[in-house]
Amino acid sequence: MKILVFAHKLEVGGTQVNAIELAAQMRDAHGHDVVLFAVPGPMVALVEDKGLRYIPAPTGAGYSPRRMRALYRLAQAEHLDLIHVWDAPQYLEAMFAVHLWTRVPMVVTSMAMVVNNEFPRHIRTTFGTPDLVAQAVRSGRRASPLLPPVDTDFNQPDPAQGQDFRERHSFSESDIVLVTVSRLVHWMKAESLRDTIEAVRSLGHDLPLHFVIVGDGTARPEIEALSEEVNRELGRTAVHVIGPMLDPRPAYAAADIVIGMGGSALRGMAFAKPVIVVGEQGFSGAFTPETAPSFLQMGIYGLGDGQSGRAQLTRHIAELAAAPERLAELGAFGRAFVTRNFSLAQVASDLHQLMADCVVAQPSFGQFAADMTRTTALFVAHRLLPYQWRARLSWAKSRHRQQLLTSVQFRGQASATLDLPTNPTAPSQGAGPPA
Repeated sequence: MKILVFAHKLEVGGTQVNAIELAAQMRDAHGHDVVLFAVPGPMVALVEDKGLRYIPAPTGAGYSPRRMRALYRLAQAEHLDLIHVWDAPQYLEAMFAVHLWTRVPMVVTSMAMVVNNEFPRHIRTTFGTPDLVAQAVRSGRRASPLLPPVDTDFNQPDPAQGQDFRERHSFSESDIVLVTVSRLVHWMKAESLRDTIEAVRSLGHDLPLHFVIVGDGTARPEIEALSEEVNRELGRTAVHVIGPMLDPRPAYAAADIVIGMGGSALRGMAFAKPVIVVGEQGFSGAFTPETAPSFLQMGIYGLGDGQSGRAQLTRHIAELAAAPERLAELGAFGRAFVTRNFSLAQVASDLHQLMADCVVAQPSFGQFAADMTRTTALFVAHRLLPYQWRARLSWAKSRHRQQLLTSVQFRGQASATLDLPTNPTAPSQGAGPPA
């Protein structure tokens, strides 16, 4: 099958890694002819390392007519069987530039934590949690699960690499190293970064905590300023903003505790590190055998009550720091959990089957025309609405998501798709995907 993967700008980020690794796996394990189309950025280095055929997309903010024209010409030249699109605005560009005129099948992968009402209903759309798939199906969409993939062979415990990183940054054996690998942006990310820095301020007088922040972005000046303030108060460098790493494995390997959400938290688990999952509105929760079912059902993320988040995160860090004997056990459980449920090989196999189904099962022309009309109308109306109405709609979506999370969070009930390791301390090497 000839597949065009239309991805985000190739900045350093988890979604970009997912798109590149899945594209390479689809080629290597399933024999597809894959070409990647995306705006250039630092992650081109990973594209080259994987040996993927890459065509740079024109730059342009938002929805770019220039990029859409290039996409249409590329589709005509490549005689595509399918387009795999990662999130917005890519899906709208592909839909209006190619799908509308040629009806080349599309698969849209959404890594967001909400179901975007603009997503077309007739186009197969994947979401990263069973909860989001259920929401999308209830709204009439052709939705399927596609968990965030983790290359558990590439990301695995490496004590030597971790020791080198700790020595390079002058961390002693007794230091407790917290690591976050994240884009430093205000949307979704900055809140938990600030809360973790404040937790280090609170606990750093009594505990040898070091918080390593790997990443870059528009919020970096704010994060650096707060870090310097905390370091001055503690009289030592406790918060280390080290910038982006194209290969962050040494940082993961050096961590005693990983703090993060989504793919970053999953990669921390792949390194057999205990993980504190963070989200928005003050959410945090330790990843344990008790909380694992809810995290798989709802996503490696959460929404809090907007009030007690900082105190809660501080408590989670203090509890793990005070129980070093639990860290190895929790790390082994997390490694087995990721290997069983999120392995790159298993996720790519699921995607291969989904793409084959999409090529065979095309919607009728009536469904196609009605849905394209609906999507176009929503797209135009949303951009013509006054700002205050767009804000209200965004707030309503956030509140709905919070209510859903609160209703099932940490019940300890496993979903039907969950495959939990039965022995947290058992070695995870060789653990296969769920049957």
